[in-house]
Amino acid sequence: MNEFHIYDTTLRDGAQQEGMNLSVADKLIIARMLDELGIGYIEGGWPGAIPKDTEFFTRAREELQLKHSVLAAFGATRKAHQNVESDSQVSALLEARTSVVTLVAKTDIRHVKRALRTTGEENHAMIADTVAYLKDQGRRVILDAEHFFDGFRFDPGYTLSCLQTAAEAGAEVIVLCDTNGGMMPSWVSNIVLEVKEKMDAAIGIHAHNDTGCAVANSLAAIEAGARHVQGTINGYGERTGNADLTTIIANLALKYGMEMLPDGQLANLAGIAHSISEITNIAPFARQPYVGVSSFTHKAGLHASAIRVDPDLYQHTDPTLVGNDMRMLVSEMAGRASVELKGKELGFDLTNNPEVLTRVTDRVKELEARGYTFDAADASFELLLRGELNGSREKFFKVESWRTISESGGKQASEETASEATVKLFAGGVRFVATGEGNGPVNALDSALRKALLPVYPELGSIRLVDYKVRILDSASGTDAITRVLIECAAGKERWRTVGVGSNVIEASWEALTDALVFGLVRAGVAVR
Repeated sequence: MNEFHIYDTTLRDGAQQEGMNLSVADKLIIARMLDELGIGYIEGGWPGAIPKDTEFFTRAREELQLKHSVLAAFGATRKAHQNVESDSQVSALLEARTSVVTLVAKTDIRHVKRALRTTGEENHAMIADTVAYLKDQGRRVILDAEHFFDGFRFDPGYTLSCLQTAAEAGAEVIVLCDTNGGMMPSWVSNIVLEVKEKMDAAIGIHAHNDTGCAVANSLAAIEAGARHVQGTINGYGERTGNADLTTIIANLALKYGMEMLPDGQLANLAGIAHSISEITNIAPFARQPYVGVSSFTHKAGLHASAIRVDPDLYQHTDPTLVGNDMRMLVSEMAGRASVELKGKELGFDLTNNPEVLTRVTDRVKELEARGYTFDAADASFELLLRGELNGSREKFFKVESWRTISESGGKQASEETASEATVKLFAGGVRFVATGEGNGPVNALDSALRKALLPVYPELGSIRLVDYKVRILDSASGTDAITRVLIECAAGKERWRTVGVGSNVIEASWEALTDALVFGLVRAGVAVR
């Protein structure tokens, strides 16, 4: 094996993450995305053991036309004291009809005796028989040496003998697994070096993240000579997850000069990582290296001043190389440079407008002192900036009054409380009075506001509220505390956030809600009517 292998196990090991439940259709979509990215090997699941995975391989034969990736089926060595030809799970691996089969084998003598309840010699036979049988059936075999590192530290002689058995039987790659995720990078490096001194087989690494070192351990193994690395997109997996392939791929390409993907595909890394997050229904981690939305985000004024001169002064690499981008946050730490860069990001050139820069900077600091936050509410900041540039904000409507009523009517605590809201406003030269009902006062306000505005601004029909967060800023004040609300809205694929602050949650919500609708109209290019 002269090449380097990237091996993805999102569909099998990653799917064991708490709260993740992938359908067969989901797995097929993710497999296509991994192939588009250019991942070398995609582990589809465990046929025979999991009915959904059996169906996946059946459908994959008809529905997947992979251009870059090789599909692998995962399974275990034959059962103890059983003929390999009659082992149903080994047969299921053949029925999956993949050219590659990845076998998991016990290599820690303690697991052999306590979990398999057999002898070390029988475990050797299980490994040799299964690898040789699959090879005879025309399959390429990768062996995952389960609990290898723990087993090596307990009894290196037996653990190495299992690897040698697999290699002699024809395994193409021997993957050293840190199954419990307890290793440190220097331990991994030293052990991999020792294994390579005693074996000629190609070595791989499979790391879990229980010590927070899965990526570091994987890179340490690669530096020591491993030519195959396993992991999952976004670090999905049981407990604290597996090694994050997005981070590994970016590090190999940008730090080690080892481009693992087809030409141009590294720039799709962030987009595909986020798309897979949508399918798994697990929110992306903002501070995920390379692909997280905050991974190239700057907040401090000192950073902004330097970035304005040269972005490389405060960034370890160009974010566009992985499909990400630099972002500036505006907060109480903001200086004129932060505001200038953020304005440029939003499409406003403030270089020759020092008066506006000063007014916006002072306004931001004043509002932040009152409880507002703009680092998570770009839309509210853009509305503030537009107001300063134009002399006033766009007046799509003028609110006369609003009110909400909530009543329980003696209902049980488990029942929903009915809420009603009435909004009076002027839009398009007409006075509107609208009443809306909802599950809570904020939902009712949203309903009433939309009813009043839709006759004049039908474009609001495409805007939906997708997230709502409340924070009490001074909990020591109890019910008198200042409340901050963040609202996220969406129209198509575009999303934006607004902030509202008030003496109560409804007042703060109203401000954030009206700003969200105003911004939606601005972004859609709607003129004031």
